[in-house]
Amino acid sequence: MNITEIARLAGVSKTAVSRYFNGGYLSAEKRAAIAAVVEQTGYLPSQQARTLRTRRTRQVGVVMPRLSSESTARVVDGISLALADKGYQLLLANTANDPAREVEYLDTFRRSGVDGVLFLASIFTPEHRAVLQSMHLPVVIIAQKYEGYSCVYHDDYGAARAVTGLLLRRGSKRPVYIGVTARDHAAGYARHQGYLDALKAAGRPPRAEDMFLAQFTMESGYRQARAMLDAGRRPDGIFCATDTIAVGAMQACREAGLTEGRDVLVAGIGDSAIGRVAAVPLTSAHLHYKTSGQEAAQLLLNLMRRQGAGTRAIQLGFEVVERQSTAAALGAQPGPEI
Repeated sequence: MNITEIARLAGVSKTAVSRYFNGGYLSAEKRAAIAAVVEQTGYLPSQQARTLRTRRTRQVGVVMPRLSSESTARVVDGISLALADKGYQLLLANTANDPAREVEYLDTFRRSGVDGVLFLASIFTPEHRAVLQSMHLPVVIIAQKYEGYSCVYHDDYGAARAVTGLLLRRGSKRPVYIGVTARDHAAGYARHQGYLDALKAAGRPPRAEDMFLAQFTMESGYRQARAMLDAGRRPDGIFCATDTIAVGAMQACREAGLTEGRDVLVAGIGDSAIGRVAAVPLTSAHLHYKTSGQEAAQLLLNLMRRQGAGTRAIQLGFEVVERQSTAAALGAQPGPEI
């Protein structure tokens, strides 16, 4: 069985059959006729033959920082939704937040012949720049803004400034900050700047002793908050760069006899499930992770269809979802779903 026979049985041209299998335009009648023959015969085109003929693999590489991360899962879910009916397979590469492995996987995809790459980026090094420049295929970057490439990213600065402002309005005189490395421009640098500018706008000059550096884990958030509390500090507010860090910090506060939402106000960024179901539900800025995956996948589809198209940067908004960790009298409220 080959496309010539499929065309004869369906009463259409070989060109129509080729368009059917390669996602091209067909009238509804021709598409239905070919689909009926394919279903009756069980015919599947050879992927190898299609690749040799079209120089396309119908595969997209996805380089992501942590498979276990809820935010990553939401992004990949959005990518899958956007590509599900377009005939593309996703090849997932988990880097475990290792920049060297990001470069290795980008180079692997460059050599493997995928049609395009979606890169959930954290930091950029000269090695990243070199491998990206060597990739003569479409690349879209997610979660970071990077000059010269199409990107979909979040308003991390605005979210951090809004959440810090909420802590100040709710009565925190001088909230402390538990953040992540500034090498991560979005989660580290931009969110830190949002915190600093919110304090300055409120007439409260930032102090170095109010800022702590953590990893992207609950354990690290717990350790940083525990060390601060063990040293005799009793903050009235804590802003964390991520929800996972915030949940760890809340546990340390409870062990020290502090009640979130009353003795200490706590907030994060990400609107994660673990924050929503915490003993005291966490106030957080909701970021549209699933939407970022969908938008990035659509950008990549456009680039793959029109090689040489100009780059485009899309910044997504945020919503602050207040829960009991900043106002104990509030009932836990569900956040947006996307």
